Amino acid sequence: MDIGSAAKSTGAEWIGRPAHTELQRRVQPALPADDPFYQPPPGFEHAEPGTVLRSRDVEMAFLGLIPQRLAATQLLYRTTDMHGNPEATVTTVLVPAERTPETPCPIVSYQCAIDAVAGRCFPSYALRRGAKAVGALAQFEFLLIAAALAEGWAVSVPDHEGPNGTWGAPHEPGYRVLDGIRAALGSERLNLAADAPVGLWGYSGGGLATAWAAEVTGTYAPELDVVGAVLGSPVGDLGHTFRRLNGSFYSGLPAMVVAALSHIYPDLDRVIKEHVTVEGQAMLDRVEKLTTMAAVIKMIRRDMSSLVDRPLEEILDSPEVQHVFADIKLGTAAPTPPVLIVQAKHDQIVSVADIDELADIYIDGGSDVTYHRDLFSEHMLLHPMSAPMTLRWLRDRFAGRPLQDHLVRTTWPTLLNPSTYRGMARLALISAKVLSGRRIERKPLSTFDR
Repeated sequence: MDIGSAAKSTGAEWIGRPAHTELQRRVQPALPADDPFYQPPPGFEHAEPGTVLRSRDVEMAFLGLIPQRLAATQLLYRTTDMHGNPEATVTTVLVPAERTPETPCPIVSYQCAIDAVAGRCFPSYALRRGAKAVGALAQFEFLLIAAALAEGWAVSVPDHEGPNGTWGAPHEPGYRVLDGIRAALGSERLNLAADAPVGLWGYSGGGLATAWAAEVTGTYAPELDVVGAVLGSPVGDLGHTFRRLNGSFYSGLPAMVVAALSHIYPDLDRVIKEHVTVEGQAMLDRVEKLTTMAAVIKMIRRDMSSLVDRPLEEILDSPEVQHVFADIKLGTAAPTPPVLIVQAKHDQIVSVADIDELADIYIDGGSDVTYHRDLFSEHMLLHPMSAPMTLRWLRDRFAGRPLQDHLVRTTWPTLLNPSTYRGMARLALISAKVLSGRRIERKPLSTFDR
């Protein structure tokens, strides 16, 4: 039975004609769990991955407060979870007001560091005007999304954790990223070319999602022209990161990963229920409702070993937990698109050794890898400081310029590169427009800027 016949047999005649809601100004957005827009229509499972199920125009605002003068459309689309089951999630697509008519408008999928289970951290909610999402990292990353838009690129910002906030799950973030691009390119309302070149970009938790997308592109979405992927500090080994961060300033991050993964790994959930204390269970229930920064602040230096009834290392070494740690580790396949890996040597969250290993796995697998291993920066600083380099690298990929083979830079940090500060000046101007609510326009680059 073909898709059309299946749709008719289930009453899903909407397939191919998704309903659209025009812009409604000054509307207080509902949380995703309370918003009917996020619920897929009957029969959606019969649609191909990347099919738009419904769409709406929305208002964007920096920090939920400063309205932005740009067009934003949200797409609910059919995608796939880690087990191959159909599901639906949302991407927010921004299209530049000015486009070059003779060439397809490139599109960048920007993966925010959601790093939480709570729906108020999903970009589709946190980026909207009126959103109450204090502590959601996506709200701050809008400055970098705006920088990509100012390049003249369309930008897709997917809810890559899916409808249930499965932070840390393997493979499926990549499916959601790629299906979000399919949805954007297939939406008649956005008027993007089906053969548009595609770039991927994310940092930290967003870098992890971007890495999964890069790893599954060749098998899951080979028709997409993905010309490059930027993996910023991509949390290559979440199991190692759990041990590294537990009891540290950032102990809230591994706590949220455990809370999320317990919903999709039954054996892990059973182990947790057997050994977690009453206080520990209350903590896991609580972090699921917190934004990223709120969870970090509330759990500073909290040691998970105080929340279980057996030695924590004994639990971590159990077969059930080791299976999960192995399952969620990057490096299952070599990316088919070229990748730029950006990692700080003195990163306090993601171990540089883990990313060294990931880069070697990709190179040994035949991937084209450029690895910027920054000598001076740490985790938080490197994201904005590496943005000018990232944008230059993506420009080169969209322009079809040749790659440099397996370039590893360890002796010339971004902080000492003059081009970083030229790029940061450009980012500062874009940020000033965001902060003042002025229109973000494409600015042509001088030869010196390139």
